[in-house]
Amino acid sequence: MSTWGGRFTQGMDEAFERFNASFGLDRRLILEDIEGSMAYAEALEQAGILSPRELRRILEGLGEIRDRARQDPGFLADAEDEDVHSFVEARLVEIIGEPGLKLHTGRSRNDQVAVDTRLFLKKAIGKVQQGLKGLMGELLSQAKGRPDLVVPGYTHLRKAQPILLAHYLLAWFEMFSRDRDRFDDCFRRTDCMPLGAGALAGNAFAVDREFLRKKLKFSRISANSLDAVSDRDYLVDFVSAGSVTLVHLSRLAEDLIFFSTPECGWIELSDEVTTGSSLMPQKKNPDSLELLRGKTGRVIGNLTRLLVLLKGLPLTYNKDLQEDKEALFDTLDTLLESLQVAQVVVRTLKIDAEAARRALEGDFMTATDLADYLVRKGMAFREAHGLVGRIVLECERQRIHLSELPLSRYRQFSSLFTEDLFQALSVQHSIEARSVAGGTSPARVAEALSRAEESLTLRNPSERGTSV
Repeated sequence: MSTWGGRFTQGMDEAFERFNASFGLDRRLILEDIEGSMAYAEALEQAGILSPRELRRILEGLGEIRDRARQDPGFLADAEDEDVHSFVEARLVEIIGEPGLKLHTGRSRNDQVAVDTRLFLKKAIGKVQQGLKGLMGELLSQAKGRPDLVVPGYTHLRKAQPILLAHYLLAWFEMFSRDRDRFDDCFRRTDCMPLGAGALAGNAFAVDREFLRKKLKFSRISANSLDAVSDRDYLVDFVSAGSVTLVHLSRLAEDLIFFSTPECGWIELSDEVTTGSSLMPQKKNPDSLELLRGKTGRVIGNLTRLLVLLKGLPLTYNKDLQEDKEALFDTLDTLLESLQVAQVVVRTLKIDAEAARRALEGDFMTATDLADYLVRKGMAFREAHGLVGRIVLECERQRIHLSELPLSRYRQFSSLFTEDLFQALSVQHSIEARSVAGGTSPARVAEALSRAEESLTLRNPSERGTSV
């Protein structure tokens, strides 16, 4: 059933009809379309457009369509309707007849798709929030399981200073916590009710938009009808937040790939998230992590796609906006799958404490502590930095560790060195010295673990619902 054919005398070209149709994508909005239509029908009855009997029949018909859509996957499979809105309207008219033709009074597909998409996205954000929360929980669990384990910290992919494993894992916890905040912001901007904006100029009937807002559980009403039907900023916000999340997942994947190589070897990936080689029997490949890196480009591409889609559009609605759904759905699906896989990766990680200890032995990782030792003895830091650099060079030439250089040789570099320098060179001393807020000392990390656990119990706006 066409929703607009009266002005036309010729049928649509077959190729253009296929080109124009969006039902294959936007049918995912069917439950939201029905939810919005039910609320709108009640508003029409309040405005005197529908009788109580007509309202009852419309609600019953929409309920029947909703139940079939939930229970029968084949219900939508073979439909040839232009979009989800015409599909629902056509089925409604088939079920209840003439009253179904009144439902669209004062409403446009422009404000209809806007409210459908916002309803869908509010639920989608809640699912993403749960995925992030699950991943953060797995990171926290791993951190609590090894609170005292020391591992190498890196800069430039070179060993730099010792850190607690828990401190390292909490760094990722912080990143994903910021991602949760971004989706909170996205939820707040999505939580705006556009229904009643009509095609662009508003609704000509006395539809109570405040009633619609409460019924559909939005926190506020769109302030301008032109903006309401043309705004897709909330989709850009969502895909942008998703892109940052995937970037964080990609960085985590890169780290875990590196740390699980034989050259590092203090992390082992489980069989559940790795694959073998079709030729080389010995291989255990980190495909899960490589796919996380690869999916990142896909979502960033969706962000670029949306921005380019919007950049030249005049007010108000243009059919170009039909192209927003694929970017939305693909980003959501990719995000949810990636977060689920990342949870499994982190949950099944095995940490080799002995390998981590061996990784700390070389590379002069407490050289900075040696410079700090001299500073505490009264030497200027820049002078201490240069002197320790020369000591490192000496040890490299002899192929020994800093702790293996005799005190007598140290004293040839500076008379400030005494027997206690070897305590300053210990990994444990290095860890405990970093006791400033946010540092890697055991006390500070214990505080951070407690804060992280508390933050996971907080509910996001998408979990709390909205004010009505």
